Amino acid sequence: MTDRTMRAWSVVAPGPVEGAALRFVHKPVPVPGDGELLVRVRACGVCRTDLHVTEGDLAVHRRGVTPGHEVVGVVAGLGAGASGFALGDRVGVAWLRSTDGTCGHCLRGAENLCPGSRYTGWDADGGYAEYTTVPAAFAHPLPGDLADVALAPLLCAGIIGYRALRRAGLPPGGRLGLYGFGGSAHLCAQVALAEGARVHVRTRGAAARRLALELGAASAGEVHEPLPEPLDSAIMFAPVGELVPVALRALDRGGVLAVAGIHLTDIPPLHYERELFYERELRSVTANTREDAREFLALAARYGVRATTHTYPLSRADEALRDLKAGRFDGAAVLVNDVT
Repeated sequence: MTDRTMRAWSVVAPGPVEGAALRFVHKPVPVPGDGELLVRVRACGVCRTDLHVTEGDLAVHRRGVTPGHEVVGVVAGLGAGASGFALGDRVGVAWLRSTDGTCGHCLRGAENLCPGSRYTGWDADGGYAEYTTVPAAFAHPLPGDLADVALAPLLCAGIIGYRALRRAGLPPGGRLGLYGFGGSAHLCAQVALAEGARVHVRTRGAAARRLALELGAASAGEVHEPLPEPLDSAIMFAPVGELVPVALRALDRGGVLAVAGIHLTDIPPLHYERELFYERELRSVTANTREDAREFLALAARYGVRATTHTYPLSRADEALRDLKAGRFDGAAVLVNDVT
């Protein structure tokens, strides 16, 4: 494989995606290391975290990194000692790439908090490319009844939305508010609705509000529009810190707000009595565990969770990220490999 090259996107100069942050380049086809799989990418979801990596909101971990961590592909090579998969198997590659497996967090089942954790498309090259690699222990077997494009957003947007829903502590039949309604939120909403919640969506995009209502939300409005009822739980998907006090004020007594993103702009000062008193809680969400992924993929199959997708060829990944930033589509964008 070392004499072969592929086309891949590279973050050459982190900055606004409207500029020259990304470049479509030739890179060597990666060689899988010990315990790793070489994956030929067939589809890769476009996640807001990819935008944060590209624009420098997240610190550079690997210069020239190839973004992308919602990868659906097929096993094209096996590193020494790799097990659990065979050549030709369809496989999913997600955000969490590896952990040390030995720290206290890992040993108590909280591998998402491992200080030695590494991430696809940030610490290692990801799926905006023809090929990528993944440790076999962190690769995901995929159900056979969904197309590649439909599966890709489930591998981060879906998993993170699921973890955020559990962190929000929604009681059975509870009232849930979602701030922002992109790839992750529209998958989270489907799980919550299937479990009997009443869901209220507040988001800037008219298309996203229409999608929310089509999926069964009880209401969908602009971000500052009052809610028809107090909330038991809320999830902040929009990376906008100024909305945190707004969401906290919308909670009923004892309500919980979970912040789902890896990046959030600064939160303004909170007023204790209006926004935190009566045992309201503010919680963060950090990455996910492999168990989260297994649970979510099983629930997605049981509940028929489906991503609303908009496809772009791999060669137009920069356009997809610009459209994501501008809120030009509902649901999720997915890159399909048009380079051979």
